[in-house]
Amino acid sequence: MATPAVPASVPPPAASPPAAPAAAPDPAPAPASAPPLSPAPVPAPTPAPASSPDPVAAAAAAATAAPGQTPASAPAPAPAQPPAQSLAAPALPGPFPGGRVVRLHPVILASIVDSYERRNEGAARVIGTLLGTVDKHSVEVTNCFSVPHNESEDEVAVDMEFAKNMYELHKKVSPNELILGWYATGHDITEHSVLIHEYYSREAPNPIHLTVDTSLQNGRMSIKAYVSTLMGVPGRTMGVMFTPLTVKYAYYDTERIGVDLIMKTCFSTNRVIGLSSDLQQVAGSSARIQDALSTVLQYAEDVLSGKVSADNTVGRFLMSLVNQVPKIVPEDFETMLNSNINDLLMVTYLANLTQSQIALNEKLVNL
Repeated sequence: MATPAVPASVPPPAASPPAAPAAAPDPAPAPASAPPLSPAPVPAPTPAPASSPDPVAAAAAAATAAPGQTPASAPAPAPAQPPAQSLAAPALPGPFPGGRVVRLHPVILASIVDSYERRNEGAARVIGTLLGTVDKHSVEVTNCFSVPHNESEDEVAVDMEFAKNMYELHKKVSPNELILGWYATGHDITEHSVLIHEYYSREAPNPIHLTVDTSLQNGRMSIKAYVSTLMGVPGRTMGVMFTPLTVKYAYYDTERIGVDLIMKTCFSTNRVIGLSSDLQQVAGSSARIQDALSTVLQYAEDVLSGKVSADNTVGRFLMSLVNQVPKIVPEDFETMLNSNINDLLMVTYLANLTQSQIALNEKLVNL
C-alpha cells in the first residue's frame, strides 16, 4: 500500500446519484462535495471516463439519474487543471464478481463493533480495511483491522503508514487474504467517504465500502455494502456513484460456536453466560438433532396424508440424507456410544485429578 500525499488545493471528486437495482437496498445519500484533505492522508480523486461493461456504468456515462437512485455527492465545479488519467486496475471477471453478493463472517462485525467501542474520545466514527478472498463465484470478507484517522467538517487525515504496516503483518499470517475495500461506522455515506474510497480504489480493483450502523437508528444494526463507479461526461467533471450490493453472512464451524454462545446472552438477565461443558454441548446437539428429525417426520406424514403437496427437491434431499446414515444395529450403536462416554468420563476424571494434585503440590511447596 502506498502512502499518498494530497495537497489541499486539489478539488474533491464529484459524485452523482447511483442507479440501484430494484431489489437492492436503498443506500444512504451523502452531501454534495467533499472538503480538501489535510496533507498526506488520502489521495486525490482521479477523474476519468469509466469503461466498465456494467450497465450501471453505461447509464453513468450518459450522466442521467434514474428514479430510485442514491446520490453520493453532487457534481462540483470543473477543476482548473486538465483531468488526469485514471489508474489502471486489474480486471475482475464481470462488473463485480460473485453476482454482486458480499459474504461477511461474524468476526468482521465483532471487530468493527469492538473498534467503535474503543474509539478515541470525540471520534464520530471509525474506519478500517477489509481483507478476504475473491473468486469468480464469491467475494468473501474474512478479516479486517481498524485504521486511525482524524475527521472534522473541513478535513480528514488517515494514517496510511499504519494501514500499510498492518497489511504487511496480516500477509505473513494469511498470505491469501487481499485488500477488498474498507469499512466505516455510520448509516450513510459522507463527503469524506468519497475521498477515502478513492485511495482504496488504488489498492484494490472495485473496492467494497461497508457501512455498519453502530448507532442503531432504526433499532437494529443496519449493514450495507456498496461499490463505486465513475460517471460523467468524458473530458469534463467526473462523479462517483455508489451502487448497493447484497450482503450475506457466512461462518466457519469454529465461528458458529462463538455465535451460538453470544446468542444465548439474549435470554440472560445480566447478559452474561458461561461456557458449556462437553456433556452439555453433546446434550444440546442431541436435542437439536431430535427437533430436526421431528420436523422431517411431521413433513413426511403431512405429505402422505395429503395436507402438504410433495416437493421433489425436498424429497431428493431427504433421500440423500437417509443414504448417508450408516446402517448399524441399535444394540451395537448403544454399546459404542456408552463406551465412548465412559472413555470421555475417564479422561475428564483424570484431568481433574491431575489438576488437584498440582494445586496441592504448589500449596505444600509454599509452606
